[in-house]
Amino acid sequence: MKIRKLAGIDIGSNGVRLLISNVLEEEGESPIFAKSSLVRVPIRLGADVFTDGEISAENQQRLCDAMQAYHLLMKINKVEQFRACATSAMREAKNGQTIVKKIAQKTGITIDIIDGAEEASIIATTDLHKVIKPNKNYIYIDVGGGSTEFTIYSNGKTIASKSFPIGTVRLLNDMVNAKTWKDVENWIKLYTDNLKEIEAVGSGGNINRIFKDSGRKKGNPLTLKYMKDYLKYVSSYSYDERVRELELNPDRADVITYATRIYINAMKWSRAKHILVPRVGLSDGIVRKIYTSLQKK
Repeated sequence: MKIRKLAGIDIGSNGVRLLISNVLEEEGESPIFAKSSLVRVPIRLGADVFTDGEISAENQQRLCDAMQAYHLLMKINKVEQFRACATSAMREAKNGQTIVKKIAQKTGITIDIIDGAEEASIIATTDLHKVIKPNKNYIYIDVGGGSTEFTIYSNGKTIASKSFPIGTVRLLNDMVNAKTWKDVENWIKLYTDNLKEIEAVGSGGNINRIFKDSGRKKGNPLTLKYMKDYLKYVSSYSYDERVRELELNPDRADVITYATRIYINAMKWSRAKHILVPRVGLSDGIVRKIYTSLQKK
C-alpha cells in the first residue's frame, strides 16, 4: 500500500482551514481519503470586506501569519502537493489581488480566488456522490460566511447551480436585503417545483455542528422539525451563554442561528423534509481534485 499526503486550504469569509489528508492507494482498489489533520483559524475576513470593501491591515497580517504556519505544517507532514482557494470575501475585496501577491512573496503559497461555480464544482468531487442516489432528487446547500451555493440534482444529474450573496457574516452585519432573499426563494422554487420527494444535503461548519449536537449517527438525516427546534433552542441563549454553556466557538456562537435560518428556508422553499449532512467541504474537494490531476500525469 502507498500513502500520499495532500492538502487543501479553504480561505473563507468566517474562517481559514487547512486539511491534510492521507490518500491510501492499493492496487486494484479505489483510493481511500483519510483525514490526517484539520486546522482552523477564525480570521473573519468577511467582517472587513462586507462593511468596508477591503481587508484590514490587521487581518492581512493574520492571514499571512496563518499561511506561514500552514506552510510549515505541510512541510513537517511532508505534503506532496496542495492548493489554496479563497471564496466570497477575497472575491469581493478591493485589495484581494494585492494580498494574494504579498502572501505568495512572503510564504510561497499561491492563493486562487475562485468563483461560486468553481466552488460548487470542487465540493461536488467529494463523498457527496455516496449520498446522492441516481434515482432521487436533492437540493445541495453549502452555507458560508459570505455566500451560499445551491445545486439541484435530479436522477444523478446536475440540473442547476447558483451562488447567492447570502452568508452568515453578511446576515450578522445586516447586509442582506429582502430582495436577495426573494431571489433565492424564486430560484429554488423554479428548479424544484416539478421535482417530487426532494431531500436536502447540507455542508458547512454550522450544519456540521448542528448534526453533532443532534447525537445522530452518520448517515441519518435531520428533519425540518429538528432544524426549527434547534433554532428556537439556540436562540433562547445569549451569545455569552452559547459560548459558555453550549460550548460553541466564539466565531460560531454569533452566526449559527443565521446559518440555521438559511437551511430552514431552503428546505421550506424546496419542500424538503429531511437534510443529510455528509460533513464534507471545500478543502475535501480540493484534495480530491489534486489527486485526480496527479492521476492524469
